[in-house]
Amino acid sequence: MDLALFKLPTRRIPPRGWIVYGHDIFMAGLSFPLALYLRLGDAMWAQPADVMLIAGGFFTLAAAVVFYVAGLYRGVWRYASINDLLTITKAVSLAVLIFLLAMFIWVRLEDFPRSVFAIQWILLIGMLGGPRFVHRILKDRAASVPSQDATEGRIPVLLAGAGDEAELFIRALDATDQPEYRVVGLLSERPGRVGQYIRGVEVVDTVHDLAAATARFAGTPDQPRRVVLTRPSMDGEIVRGLLSDADRLGLGLARLPKMTDFKDGITDKLDLRPVAVEDLLGRPQTPLDRAAMAALIEGKRVLITGAGGSIGSELARQVCQFGPKSIVLLDLSEFALYEIDMELSRSFPAIPRRAVMADVRNAEQMARVFADIAPELVFHAAARKHVPLVEDNMAEGLDTNAIGTLCVARAARDAGATAMVMISTDKAVNPTSVMGVSKRLAEIVCQAMDVESRRKAQEKSTRFVTVRFGNVLGSTGSVVPLFQKQLAAGGPLTVTDPEMTRYFMTIREAVELVLSASALGVKSDADGRIFVLDMGKPVKIVDLARQMVRLAGLVPDQDVKIEFTGIRPGEKLFEEIFHGDEAPVPTVQPGVLLATPRLVTLDEVEAAFRRLSDACHKGDLAAAAAVVDALVPEFSGTIAAPPPSPQEKRVEQA
Repeated sequence: MDLALFKLPTRRIPPRGWIVYGHDIFMAGLSFPLALYLRLGDAMWAQPADVMLIAGGFFTLAAAVVFYVAGLYRGVWRYASINDLLTITKAVSLAVLIFLLAMFIWVRLEDFPRSVFAIQWILLIGMLGGPRFVHRILKDRAASVPSQDATEGRIPVLLAGAGDEAELFIRALDATDQPEYRVVGLLSERPGRVGQYIRGVEVVDTVHDLAAATARFAGTPDQPRRVVLTRPSMDGEIVRGLLSDADRLGLGLARLPKMTDFKDGITDKLDLRPVAVEDLLGRPQTPLDRAAMAALIEGKRVLITGAGGSIGSELARQVCQFGPKSIVLLDLSEFALYEIDMELSRSFPAIPRRAVMADVRNAEQMARVFADIAPELVFHAAARKHVPLVEDNMAEGLDTNAIGTLCVARAARDAGATAMVMISTDKAVNPTSVMGVSKRLAEIVCQAMDVESRRKAQEKSTRFVTVRFGNVLGSTGSVVPLFQKQLAAGGPLTVTDPEMTRYFMTIREAVELVLSASALGVKSDADGRIFVLDMGKPVKIVDLARQMVRLAGLVPDQDVKIEFTGIRPGEKLFEEIFHGDEAPVPTVQPGVLLATPRLVTLDEVEAAFRRLSDACHKGDLAAAAAVVDALVPEFSGTIAAPPPSPQEKRVEQA
């Protein structure tokens, strides 16, 4: 018996607790003679009375002490559960064990039936647990039999998901005095559950056949008016299908609130939440090695470049959750840096932090900052990432994304950092844009420096880890905020091409996998390899646009138009996460793959980057193009001055 399972109570016994405590002691005292009678029948009266009285008294006293220590009186009978039954079982087991040892020492169990102890153990568990569960059943039954008037005012709903969350929701409705909803059926993700019941509610069909489930209730008072998602991590493909079916059938779609939604406290009203875009793109939760992530970050000096951006700020939040020794936020944007600094000061006031306004392209500045701070772990998220803008500002994109990465990598190496993690993008694979090729150059830098660092086999050499993933849902400059603004203005929603697809991830999921891949990469012997996050299936942008219109309660192509504007310079119809020569290899971390490296020596990289830096600073795009073509031969875009716009042509003609 694990005595550590019992904790001495630190509070006085409440008034009702005395009643419960007295009940349990009485049952303990009664259990001994009952167990004897069940074992011996009328022959129990032939046992020595003094021995039986002393034995019964001793067991009652022992049980009283054990029950007090175990805190049986603290459980609320209205909510008796399996946990309460386990506590009762542990307490009774310990009390009977003490009684058994005492009787063995006292009378050596001579002429005493040993089976009495087993009978008493079973009997007392039933005598303590039975009244608790009978009380709960009676209360639940009283709460779950609403009057006819009460049921008429409720909204009939179908629950998508037939698991623990659905059971909790039904139970919560039963316990609510005036619930707004009435569950008429359940939709299961597994066909095997169809026809079964959860708290008296039938699993009527699967989530893939909403129309058939709804047809069962047609013309009755139970005809559902809303579908409620019960699982927060329900597969995005299922959610998209439910949204489409619900829209066609005239049903609303909502979800249960997550625990993280209760930011302003919990009210008595059981509110549903609208389905968010994140729910449409959801995928099964990837199990993460949080112990490895904590070992990577805890007690370390961490520096994050681009800390004010979408990825950088989420990195800062999640890094702080693992207790770093200190955190340095580095960004060129004053406002973005101020925002994340103020947020962390409120959320993690105990963690020393420093906000540094600096430019990653300035090698001397990076060297000074890193030498002063001596970071042990560097996350490089600073980048120019908007494809059309970088196409119009090519030298700026190459300078920031490629040269800036080299400056940060050198500074991290010279400062003795344990690891530098560079955030890359799927646009670096077979790039067609300057933004994509600049990130491929950044990957080449980190691969070359990692191989060189490992080749020298220094005891404290810096590891350079590259993590590549696709579009981040809701990040600044991405398609979702654009659609939201266009919806707020009444439309239209602009999509470049009806066939365009993209890989998507939520910011939180992407950063969690970045940290997990980083922990894996620091310990890995895979020199120069790129860790690629499994993005699931690509999503059509036009489908995403239509789904966002439906979520707003409107009809796509009727209430809000979808307009196709044509592919912009540098854009691709389909993104890839692996190059043809990068054979993917699974890792021990689900959701993270390893790309076979395509390596360039560090000497070649540094020589080429010196020419690239000079070209960018002089605005010599032809020279920059020559460097890019040599390092990234698969680049199919163009690095040249953009042609004059129609407005510029008119000005020249004038």
